[in-house]
Amino acid sequence: MSQGKCSRAGCQAATEYQIFWRNPRVHTADRRKIWGACKEHREFLVDYLAARNFYLEDKPFETDHS
Repeated sequence: MSQGKCSRAGCQAATEYQIFWRNPRVHTADRRKIWGACKEHREFLVDYLAARNFYLEDKPFETDHS
């Protein structure tokens, strides 16, 4: 994932965290979707996904150093 914008609607802040999620009714067990989150919206996005049982994990965003 390249450095991008926060996935919260209307937010233009840079991604600081990756939030991994999956909708089990739509995605197979090996599929992982990723949202980017800024520090301000990380908790909101995690709570949104967790309430729907979509949340898998989140971790700090790391840029590729290749």
